[in-house]
Amino acid sequence: MSAKFCHVISVVNQKGGVGKTTTALNLASALAMRGKKVLLMDLDSQCNATTGIGVKRELIKRTTYDILVNGGSIGSATLTTVLPTMWIVPGSLDLAAVDVELAATEGREYILAQALKGHKSYDYIIIDCPPSLGLLTVNSLVASDSVIVPVQCEFFALEGLVNLVNTMRMVQRNLNSALGICGILLTMVDSRSRLTREVSQEIRREFGPRVFSTTISRNVKLPEAVSYGVPVALYDPKSSGAIAYASLAGEVIEKPISAMI
Repeated sequence: MSAKFCHVISVVNQKGGVGKTTTALNLASALAMRGKKVLLMDLDSQCNATTGIGVKRELIKRTTYDILVNGGSIGSATLTTVLPTMWIVPGSLDLAAVDVELAATEGREYILAQALKGHKSYDYIIIDCPPSLGLLTVNSLVASDSVIVPVQCEFFALEGLVNLVNTMRMVQRNLNSALGICGILLTMVDSRSRLTREVSQEIRREFGPRVFSTTISRNVKLPEAVSYGVPVALYDPKSSGAIAYASLAGEVIEKPISAMI
C-alpha cells in the first residue's frame, strides 16, 4: 500500500490586504467540511488566522515561533478548532523577529520542512504566510508542495505577481525543486468594475490554466465571520463568500499541481 500523500500548500503574496489570510482560513475550513483532515499553520505575526478561527489566547502554549526558533514539535503546538477535522498551529507576535533571530542559523530555510517530517497524517496542510518575502515565507515555500497566490484585481497586481513568481523560481532552483503552483486566485472581485475586468483578463491571459476558475467577490460576510472567530461556511453558509470557498476547495482537490511558471 502506498503512503498517504499530504498536500502542503503555502498561501502567499508579499502584498498585504489581498485576502491571503481569509483564503487560508476559509479554504482550510472548506476542505475540512468535505471530510478532509486539515492543519492550518499561522506564520504571520499578525496572527489573524489564529484569531479568525476562534482560538482563545489562554489556550495557546506553543506557536509556530516555538517550532522555528526553539525546536518545538508540530504536535506540541497543535490545537483543535470548531471543525472536527481541522486543527491549527497558532501564530505569535514574536514571529516578527524570526529573520533576525535565525540570521546566523545554518540551514535556517529548512527548519519548517524538517519539523513537518513525520507530521503528515493530514490530507492538507495550509500555511498562512506573512505579507513579505522574508525567511518565514521562504521556510513555508521550502516545506510546501505548491502555492496558492491570492491576487486582488487592482492596477499593480500583475507587477507584484511577477516579483513573487521570481522568488518562487529562486526557491525552486535552490531550495525545493518540487515546488509547484496550485493556482492563482482572483480576490476582492467587483464584476461591475472595468478595472477588475481588465486586470482579470490580463492575469488569465498571462497565466492561463494556472488561474483558478473560482473568484472571490467582495462580500461583507467574510470579515464579519472573522470577527466572530468562525469560518464563513459556519457563519453564513448561503453567502457568496461561503459558496466561493466551497468551490475553491473543489478545485484544489481536483486540480493537479502545475509546474513552476
